[in-house]
Amino acid sequence: MSKVAVIVTNDVEDIEYTSPVEALKDAGHEVVTIENQAGNQIIGKHGTELTADKGIGNVKPDEFDGLLIPGGFSPDQLRADDRFVHFVKDFLIDDKPTFAICHGPQLFIQTGLTAGRTMTAYLTVRPDLYYAGARVKDQPVVVDRNLITSRTPDDLDDFNGAMLDVLKK
Repeated sequence: MSKVAVIVTNDVEDIEYTSPVEALKDAGHEVVTIENQAGNQIIGKHGTELTADKGIGNVKPDEFDGLLIPGGFSPDQLRADDRFVHFVKDFLIDDKPTFAICHGPQLFIQTGLTAGRTMTAYLTVRPDLYYAGARVKDQPVVVDRNLITSRTPDDLDDFNGAMLDVLKK
């Protein structure tokens, strides 16, 4: 099956990490959680404790078949670090399966590759995507080739289903 990178740091929206990761693992995919350094403890907004499997300086996009970006305040912090931005950019350039929910699409803005793409995000992120040139929709999940975006935890069933469908291809 596929090997999926998950980029995350503190204040991730817990369920936007745990639900897709569980869906991926249940479907037989390997999941690698990536933060600044391997072994770092990550605390979600609601107290979920995670451990980074790898550090961003020790991975390359070509080691993975897909990328998951959970929401919360995590993506806003990660987009300030060029290592994470370049990691995401490589997935978009190569049109590899890329999944982002809630505030996750904030990272796409930093890549400069949102123009012409169709996506959704949390309510307050949608205008930012629009001004960065994206076609923005207000629907539970938006599929633009291998780019899957979603709005909130309420949309996780649709998001997880679309994510797994893309990985089957």
